[in-house]
Amino acid sequence: MATDDASTPSSAGDIEHIKINASNLSKVGFRPSFWTYLKQVWEFRHFIIFDSRSRIAGDAAKDSLGQTWLVLNPILNGAAYFLVFGIMLGTGRGIENFVAYLIIGVFMYRFTVSAIVAGSKAISGNRSLVTAFNFPRMTLPIAINVRELMRQMIAFVTMIGLIAIIPPLEPISWKWLMFIPIVAIQFLFNLGLSLVLARIVTVWNDFSHIITFGTRIWMYLSAIFYGVERFEDLPIVLTFMYANPLFCILDMTRDVLLYDAWPDPMRWLVLGSWTVGLLVAGSIIFWQGEETYGREER
Repeated sequence: MATDDASTPSSAGDIEHIKINASNLSKVGFRPSFWTYLKQVWEFRHFIIFDSRSRIAGDAAKDSLGQTWLVLNPILNGAAYFLVFGIMLGTGRGIENFVAYLIIGVFMYRFTVSAIVAGSKAISGNRSLVTAFNFPRMTLPIAINVRELMRQMIAFVTMIGLIAIIPPLEPISWKWLMFIPIVAIQFLFNLGLSLVLARIVTVWNDFSHIITFGTRIWMYLSAIFYGVERFEDLPIVLTFMYANPLFCILDMTRDVLLYDAWPDPMRWLVLGSWTVGLLVAGSIIFWQGEETYGREER
């Protein structure tokens, strides 16, 4: 005659007495406190690096030339801008070493735009991943910005190489090392702006089209292929230009790589203020939407 195992509930009444320890369970998509959230993001730092590297390798495998396009794209764009603005429209008149001036503008602009456009779609472009797994969603825009930084390393080496070999040759000095902190601040600026835009796009997906249009206007307003000196008689325009964080990045880079000069302290102040403000505001805004990312419908 079969007997019941003593450890197995024999009736519904026994089942009622089973206790479940739920202390280690958490709600999927639950938003923790802000500082706890940032700590969780830090714990995913290895995932961020792995995801960045793997996606770069995957994207490169799709094209025959692979990562060569990271160099060819800005060079081809620069050549087109030089033809239209430098030769046909003559916007480079009066600018010392206009070719290098234009190269810096195109390469540095491309870094910021590539990062924020891709970062703005960090949630909307990874909907299946967001809904399937429980992890701090801020890791996605961070991973995208790290990926763009890794990609641009090759482009930056190419940019500096072109500046060094295209006449008139620029003197190499210790000031060139200042390019490293400039890129570091640019990366943090890109990240802060990406966090803000990613949150907006999850609420209103059509805003991604406005971003594309806005970055194009931003390019024309940042002195990429013309000198800011042409606005010396228009103080309002100059004030707006000096408050433009992208112009600050370009001007600082040109100072250290082209003109053997230390960047204007006001450029550091303006760019630093934009960067800190966007990082703080972007982190808070993005964190506030943490519980909504997995369930929002488009």
